[in-house]
Amino acid sequence: MAEVIGVRFKEVGKVYYFDPDGKEYDKGEQVIVETSRGIECGEVMMENRDVDEENIVRPLKMIIRLATEEDMETVAQNKEKEKEAFDICVKKSDELRLDMKLVDVEMTFDGSKILFYFTSDGRVDFRELVKGLASVFRTRIEMRQICVRDESKMLGGLGVCGRAFCCSEFLPEFHSVSIKMAKEQGLSLNPVKISGTCGRLMCCLKYEQDSYEYLSRITPKVGSTVKTEDGIGRVIENNLITGIVKVVLKNKEDAAPVIYSIKDVKTAGQELEPNTP
Repeated sequence: MAEVIGVRFKEVGKVYYFDPDGKEYDKGEQVIVETSRGIECGEVMMENRDVDEENIVRPLKMIIRLATEEDMETVAQNKEKEKEAFDICVKKSDELRLDMKLVDVEMTFDGSKILFYFTSDGRVDFRELVKGLASVFRTRIEMRQICVRDESKMLGGLGVCGRAFCCSEFLPEFHSVSIKMAKEQGLSLNPVKISGTCGRLMCCLKYEQDSYEYLSRITPKVGSTVKTEDGIGRVIENNLITGIVKVVLKNKEDAAPVIYSIKDVKTAGQELEPNTP
């Protein structure tokens, strides 16, 4: 076990572990830390606690100090510089006729690096752009090409449900989503209906997938033979959410299907339990 605190650098971003160096920090406090990008200011999202070593990536960097009023002024000044850098980068990229769309700009707390996030359909030769930006800002320039999901997370917006994007509202990181999930959940495979504003499969397909996988395991499949209190039959329809199945009884194949709860049917190899009131 190791004592850590969790720090987040973006409003809806991943929480990273840092070594508190024996000091106590409260949730919501602003702290100055050293990261792989340089010195940064972040917000404490998780107070001091012990975490298993297997969940930690060593070596842990230590908290430098609590942020002061001067530090917060520096953060505010950096925000203004980011807006200026955004406008300058757009202007220079247009002059160079680069096929790219600038999405966001971030400046490290100590001003040692400015990161420009952009999207593009292909590779972009931004060497001249970097030279131009470096001559203006006199600091290290880094260009990062991101995907459309990252763009949606940074810019935010409203989804087809009418609510703010999950990725920009509360998801700290993206989860893998596949078309198989839509199939298992019985959704229309029309790309328009299962895709988010970013054009990728909606993140919310992941939310109920574990439940659907569990229900799929305990619900008799269509075409399977089951035992019921009325005899043996064949499942012609099932509903994972309501937990009911329609069964055509073997001894009454010409009759209308009978509706049962999955609790009242058993597949081959299982014993049918008596009904309980």
